[in-house]
Amino acid sequence: MKENKLRRLWAEGKPAVNGWLAIPNSFAAEVMACQGWDTLTIDMQHGLIDESALVSMLQAIQGTPTMPVVRVPWLEPSAIMKVLDAGAQAIICPMVNTREDAQRLVSYTRYAPQGGRSFGPVRAGMVHGADYAEKANDNIVVFAMIETKQALDNVDAICSLPGIDGVYIGPSDLSLSLGCKPVFDDVDPPVAQAIDHILARAKAHGIKAGVHNGRTDVARARIAKGFDFVTISSDARILIAGSQQIVKEMKAS
Repeated sequence: MKENKLRRLWAEGKPAVNGWLAIPNSFAAEVMACQGWDTLTIDMQHGLIDESALVSMLQAIQGTPTMPVVRVPWLEPSAIMKVLDAGAQAIICPMVNTREDAQRLVSYTRYAPQGGRSFGPVRAGMVHGADYAEKANDNIVVFAMIETKQALDNVDAICSLPGIDGVYIGPSDLSLSLGCKPVFDDVDPPVAQAIDHILARAKAHGIKAGVHNGRTDVARARIAKGFDFVTISSDARILIAGSQQIVKEMKAS
């Protein structure tokens, strides 16, 4: 089966630098993929991306050294299995709040006997190799998002479940759940403490930890703390920031 780049980087002791795609366009995805990101996450939860756009974006990315990841819309079996059948080698699942949620996530992403994923890798079997059925369970990376107070309270129960490869922190939703302002970087003290706690518990259970960031300095600081997977900004935010800077410079008096 085709190598999973995340697993290789982690085996080499390296963190993954992840970009984020919210724009439903294969050329935009290809442009991002050619810039040197280790991975790019196609966001089907809050991005404007549906199933018809997903496949063309996967095709665009998989022609480059960058590996695609998909954030699925929700903890729902058909959505998760369809993304995997389309060729995703890693998924991020939002709102995993309990061990039972995590058990469902593992079941939806693993073939029997480890799980209950239905067999039909219509594209994945073609692009990842004839041994896909035998190796997919050990190849695919599964992140459970920790982004609520309930998930924070259950972090040990989630992190200790076999089949969960990592947790991914959504600082904005976590902030809201803890009664704080929703930001990526300059989080309030209770959120900063929660992020450090989630990282520590993930490490204690021998799994990976990822987090969303808005700025590179924050992402680098979080890598230094031990994060294994860091997202910086998104295609839409990068486009907005670059355009604003050009317009500002051109219209400066």
